[in-house]
Amino acid sequence: MRTVLVSLCLLSVVSAAPPVMAQAPASPAASATSAAEQELLKLSRDKWLWMANRDVDALASLFHDSAVFVHMGATMTKTQELGTIKGGGIVYKQAEIHDASVRFIDDTAIVLNRITLVAVVGGNEVTNPFMVTEVYVKQGTAWKLGALSFTRLLTPQ
Repeated sequence: MRTVLVSLCLLSVVSAAPPVMAQAPASPAASATSAAEQELLKLSRDKWLWMANRDVDALASLFHDSAVFVHMGATMTKTQELGTIKGGGIVYKQAEIHDASVRFIDDTAIVLNRITLVAVVGGNEVTNPFMVTEVYVKQGTAWKLGALSFTRLLTPQ
């Protein structure tokens, strides 16, 4: 009987206490963008400028030799993508970046850009909202673009 009373008393004390939640202290580094994230976001922004300026030399250096490019109407290799940009098959006039983020998996970085792209395709100027997925792989100290994929968004910006 005594054990039951002690157990009941302990139970009432425990259930009356406010819940305690363990929480890790906030880290300034966790909320700040890392140097690697900054580097990739800058590289991605530079890529849009190089594409608009048709700077195929800079792009050739950035693109991995095995890179793949997925557009709304075609999938291209590095050589095909550079040829399309150089020849004016696609003229990237402006990429307005609304949101950009970076995620890492080991030596791979995934950059997501929500953009409004103004381009000339087949002689026609078009404006499209896209979510662009860029996959970068680390080779030594340099990041190389391994995949670039455009997904057209159905919702307005």
